[in-house]
Amino acid sequence: MSNEKETIKQQDLEQDAAQQEKQDAVDQTAETVDAEPATAESAEQAQADEPVDEKAELQAQLEEEQNKYLRLLADYDNFKRRAKKDQELAKQFRSQSLLTDLLPVLDNFDRALAVEAKSEESASLLKGLEMVKKSLTDAVTSEGLEEIKAVGEPFDPHFHQAVMQESDADSEPGTVLQELQKGYTLNGRVLRPAMVKVNE
Repeated sequence: MSNEKETIKQQDLEQDAAQQEKQDAVDQTAETVDAEPATAESAEQAQADEPVDEKAELQAQLEEEQNKYLRLLADYDNFKRRAKKDQELAKQFRSQSLLTDLLPVLDNFDRALAVEAKSEESASLLKGLEMVKKSLTDAVTSEGLEEIKAVGEPFDPHFHQAVMQESDADSEPGTVLQELQKGYTLNGRVLRPAMVKVNE
């Protein structure tokens, strides 16, 4: 009889233990189920935050690279413009040093042609000099060399160099009265100013 009681008691204890284990398992499952949404939410939140930060960082990097590209493109365009302008200037003034060296030759032709021919020989010599000077003048003019107008023009310090002054009642004050040495420009740039006498 006591053995039966002990067996029943033992079975009750085992049933209680089994029920307790079941209850614990149910409670633990409930906690896990309750905890899982929170964990899932935080994981989703973390994933949502992370791509936003990464996206903003990538966007900032893209804008920075675009700005670098645009600056580089602008620098390249400026370089091309400068190079083209330099080429044009080099082409315009490529003969500047040669023409500067030829100016005294033109001056000597003018002096030689200013001499009065007293004989037939000197007259034919002067005619030959005129032809040579004309050929030389045509050649330098085709390169862009031009004489600066002086006599009768108002004095301009950009084109004229005053070396003398004189009083002339028939001319306006500041007018060029005489040209002592011709001046020249090359494609608009003064190569040598004209040496002049100016009215006071």
